[in-house]
Amino acid sequence: MQASVTVLENHRVKLTVEVDAAAVEKAIEATAKVFAEDISIKGFRKGKAPRNLIEARIGGPQVLRAEALNSSIPDFYARAVADTMIDPIAQPKIDITAGEEQGDLSFTAEVEVRPELTITGHQSLIVTLPSMSPSDDEIETQINRLRDSDAELVRVERGVLDSDVVTLNVLGTDPADADNVIDVDDYVYTVGSDALTDGVDELIIGLKAGETLELIGRGPGGIPMSWKLNITAVNERVLPELTDEWVEQNSEYANVEALREGLVNQLTRMKAVEVQMARRDQTLLALANLIAEEDVPEALVQSEIEYRLHDLEHRLQGQRLDLETFLRVTNQTADQLVDVLKEDAKKSVRIDLGLRALARAESLEPTQEDVDLELAITAESMNVTPEILNSNLEESGRKIAFYAEVAKMKASRWLYDHVKYVDGNGAELDKELFTENQADAFGLN
Repeated sequence: MQASVTVLENHRVKLTVEVDAAAVEKAIEATAKVFAEDISIKGFRKGKAPRNLIEARIGGPQVLRAEALNSSIPDFYARAVADTMIDPIAQPKIDITAGEEQGDLSFTAEVEVRPELTITGHQSLIVTLPSMSPSDDEIETQINRLRDSDAELVRVERGVLDSDVVTLNVLGTDPADADNVIDVDDYVYTVGSDALTDGVDELIIGLKAGETLELIGRGPGGIPMSWKLNITAVNERVLPELTDEWVEQNSEYANVEALREGLVNQLTRMKAVEVQMARRDQTLLALANLIAEEDVPEALVQSEIEYRLHDLEHRLQGQRLDLETFLRVTNQTADQLVDVLKEDAKKSVRIDLGLRALARAESLEPTQEDVDLELAITAESMNVTPEILNSNLEESGRKIAFYAEVAKMKASRWLYDHVKYVDGNGAELDKELFTENQADAFGLN
């Protein structure tokens, strides 16, 4: 089999494929065997009838040849893609140009391929990352959270404030169902918790004990209900004084100074992880922003959406759910879900195109040594030999995709090494903070 490539406009190519008569004959024989397994002919066991009888049963040799071409051309096309190392991103338009009735087979395949974009600006990217040092406010928030667990409720006569604990007599009625009633006395509610119904936390502010709040909100299952909330008591949460004695009795620390120091260490460890994650995400996003949206092929976006939908359905099946149930629970339509997936898909495609463009711009195409190393690593994770993996990649036409992944890994490493990282104040961050053993340095492992 021979294949050649002609480059067309708009990121399209035309493959011209020639298949010799012997290979076509093998395809016809294979198709005849498939028919033989399905057709019952008197005097022969299934699968054993001779080819001439099969041809007679289905309409003649030309019908068998046509069926063989229909079933084998996709395989010939896949081999041509692998041989020419093109990167299709859509279904091909195939036309048979010779051999439809006899002899060698020739066909063309027009297909859209992944664009090889040119990238600029990647050498001067600046990415802003959150600080690893906790602020005074963050430390105070953690301290107050600890104090809040030991807070005392004190009855007050003033209007309700956020975070107060109020006692309510609750009456909820369903306008569409007189039997659907919620009637609870002495219901204890923390203002701001958003645990009762929508609108309560805003409307109850300023009301006093003895007053009543009436509103329309959602009830169990999301149904509209009329609510009548009578406030019987307002309680303020009074935090304990922060003293060495209280800290020793209510925490693992001996005094206030030790508590603050411990919280700084805890928050720093948490921020180290957050910054590492933010570094990866923000760096790739900065690269993606160098790819113009009009340069992103719709075929790639649609393919990514389909992949994400399939992945979502697979994960839902693991939870014994289906997509219809998921849409109902999340209160969205299928179109709304696709719109959400489309935005993520566009970003993912722009990152992919950006990394590929970066690899070309900086001559980061993988060497054979790079490929062999990744083959060995991937093969080990799949519990096969590198030789078997390489053979599988070639047979399935996925070798170009594997090469691309290796190139993208090299591009990612280049990007992390060359991006300038700054904090919120614009001060440059030391790249040593992002070494692989950073987690160890902060005691995360």
